[in-house]
Amino acid sequence: MGRSVIQTLTFWLSEHPSIVGFRWSHANSWGSTWSFLFTAIALYLTISVLLHLLLALLRRKGRPVPLGPIPALHSLFMTLLSFTIFAGITLSSAAEIKETKWFWRRSKTPFQWLLCFPLGTRPSGRVFFWSYIYYLSRFFHMIRTFFTILRRGRLVPFQLFNHSILTFISFMWLEFSQSFQVLAILSTTLVYSVVYAYRFWVAIGLPRAGFAFVVNCQMLLLGCNVACHVGVLLMHFMKGGCNGIGAWGFNSVLNAVILLLFLNFYVKIHWGYGRRVALAAVEEAKAEAAAEEEELVRVKDK
Repeated sequence: MGRSVIQTLTFWLSEHPSIVGFRWSHANSWGSTWSFLFTAIALYLTISVLLHLLLALLRRKGRPVPLGPIPALHSLFMTLLSFTIFAGITLSSAAEIKETKWFWRRSKTPFQWLLCFPLGTRPSGRVFFWSYIYYLSRFFHMIRTFFTILRRGRLVPFQLFNHSILTFISFMWLEFSQSFQVLAILSTTLVYSVVYAYRFWVAIGLPRAGFAFVVNCQMLLLGCNVACHVGVLLMHFMKGGCNGIGAWGFNSVLNAVILLLFLNFYVKIHWGYGRRVALAAVEEAKAEAAAEEEELVRVKDK
């Protein structure tokens, strides 16, 4: 029974003809043109700004708009989608390595293949199918921006920039058959599965973590990406070149900008969080001292 379930999942996640025969094409893949990409990102930014201005005109700036169960359902959907992509690209990578290692096994290990595609790699097959699904999933991630605006009544520039750039990067992975994307998708979808599961947990009224859980997960992900970028650079010069290295270099610059902005945000969050904890501790100590003093007065009165 268990083996049958595993075989069924393996078929639907890595052996289905639509997955094996996938090919990234401007003619046949929805959302695969540069015009679509730039239009979609521009539309996302425009809707975000207009929604923010509309709330300001309605004098609801800073006042939350009730969204009901929508954020919770979105978090649940993103949890399942992220984990499906993670499972799919894991099984697909294993299958691709098994079928193609005869071509590159003398110069690379399987882990090195995950970092550095051989020169001449085309955007087709199992791995690129899941890369395509990941690219499409980026548009679902953008929806959280609208939740933030409706709940808090303000724009978060870093959020707008982050979603726009990550969507652009995932498009370039496919367009240029870029190396590094497999490990990036594995680590990102794994972290997103945990983050969105936590957001769903909180959205249905369960207790929050005692620290900035989401921010720390994102920091862990960025650290992993930096390590992988260093690995790709070393592989490119030591193993005769990696496919899509030009696009990788451009994406590295964009990732560096995101990293710097996030580090600035991370420091502010932790400084602010630490300050709040310290102030809460001081207030608690004052309350305890006042209670002890009151108890002493009662004893003396007796």
